[in-house]
Amino acid sequence: MTDSVDLIDTHCHLTFPEFSGRVGEVLANASRVGIRGAITISTSTSNARECLALAKSHDNLWCSAGVHPLYCDEPCEWSALGEVGRDAKCIAWGELGLDAFHSKPPIEQQLTVLEDQLAVLEGLRGDGLEKPVVIHCRDAFDRLIPILRACTLPAPRFVFHCFTGGPSEMRALLDFGAMVSFTGVLTYKNARATQEAALLPPADRIMVETDSPFLSPEPHRLIRPNEPRYVTHVADKLADLRGVKHGVMRAQLAANCKRFFGI
Repeated sequence: MTDSVDLIDTHCHLTFPEFSGRVGEVLANASRVGIRGAITISTSTSNARECLALAKSHDNLWCSAGVHPLYCDEPCEWSALGEVGRDAKCIAWGELGLDAFHSKPPIEQQLTVLEDQLAVLEGLRGDGLEKPVVIHCRDAFDRLIPILRACTLPAPRFVFHCFTGGPSEMRALLDFGAMVSFTGVLTYKNARATQEAALLPPADRIMVETDSPFLSPEPHRLIRPNEPRYVTHVADKLADLRGVKHGVMRAQLAANCKRFFGI
């Protein structure tokens, strides 16, 4: 087992202005360090179309379709989810969820859009269009998990991305039945609670991401923007915390990504 096992950056935002005109370069940089591709994540229904167009222009890029809670005050054209989701390059829904850390958009508006979005996805699933779901949850586990539990989408098909909570939040999402994904936050010295929580999930329920352009990991924390090539540092920190070899962890993460996203 070697450290050369290919990884996927399971969550980044390559349609953001930081990457304008240089996505090919960013993906090439990632490929040179063994990252075989990335998933560019949607923040709105209009952005879902942008994500799909970008993904279709690069062999090693995939996308999602969904409305981020912090973008829920933008116009929602729900038909776009089905439109984008029917393309093979769209391999997930989201990111969707709740964010109680920020005061705007208000949580009531977030809840309305979340419930509408879940209803749309349930309908698409009923029509035979089923995909895994990327969850954004910040300071809202107690409120969000019951909503997800009440819908008909299966819990093992959810992943809570950018996990920055502690053991209690981790136990809540694991009891629910979801996957969990870590970012560069895991590498920060002040993230002790998140590092402790990273010891709890079974090995087959973990993924890694950059959430770029945000959250550059150590030892590149001062570099902006973050890029998919730096996801290796998240994977290796996870391995160190859990006491396994880097190559073993990378192989497990690659297998988890393939099983969950189908790539």
